[in-house]
Amino acid sequence: MSVDGRVVGEVEGPGANVATLPPAVVSGRLTALLGGCGPIHPDACCAGSAGAEVPAARLRLEKLLAGLLPRCRISVVHDARLVLAAAQIDEGIALICGTGSVAHGRTADGREARAGGWGWQLGDDGGGAWITREAAREVLRSADAGRPLGELGRRLLAALDARDTMQLLGKLNAIREPMQWAAMANIVFEAADTDAEANGVVLRAASALSALAKSVQQSLGVDGPVVLAGGLLLNQPKLECAVREQLGSLCIRLDEPPVAGAVRLAELELST
Repeated sequence: MSVDGRVVGEVEGPGANVATLPPAVVSGRLTALLGGCGPIHPDACCAGSAGAEVPAARLRLEKLLAGLLPRCRISVVHDARLVLAAAQIDEGIALICGTGSVAHGRTADGREARAGGWGWQLGDDGGGAWITREAAREVLRSADAGRPLGELGRRLLAALDARDTMQLLGKLNAIREPMQWAAMANIVFEAADTDAEANGVVLRAASALSALAKSVQQSLGVDGPVVLAGGLLLNQPKLECAVREQLGSLCIRLDEPPVAGAVRLAELELST
């Protein structure tokens, strides 16, 4: 929350992807989040949400926020849009890697393009959930081939308290939320120094992320800058380094939290 450009309050809560989570879950999480702000009457609210590119999901979120914040000017954008706004860049590409992955680009004249962001069940290549899934596939393929478990396999079994790969398979298939999959991605990075399969997953993730940025570059005819963002990309040096090796000097890190972009876009909404 901000008043005249000053931050006057901050609250945090769990994710609320309007495209993948049940409406009741999204409603409950947003109600709790805004309740933590106390009695507020904002003039404008910008919500950046994964899934907002789906028209029905965006409309659902707009209606929900309008009910929670009466007489407030509501705007809903894809969460990737917040990165460029937070970086105060009018032309460039945002490359985000957290639970999922997406690249979003914008030109100075307002043209936009994106690549990825399909959701964890269809894509989100290079994201946290994808990395865990790819690591599990490597371990299970090795088991099918009769090869002994390496460091990656041992760490995955320990993380899920599984006796063997068959029990691992059952426990993984019981996990329904992408954030739970993504939470195990750190296992892959921890094993990457000594396990070839884990290191291979990290390198493939970097290639997948770089491909997203390059796709947007080609679509818009914009080279950069490429703003690196997302909890995984900014907090896993192996992944960031591998991405930078493929994209070169065009990369810069996002120094501000993405929510700063939502504040900036809300302020712009009031000026139009």
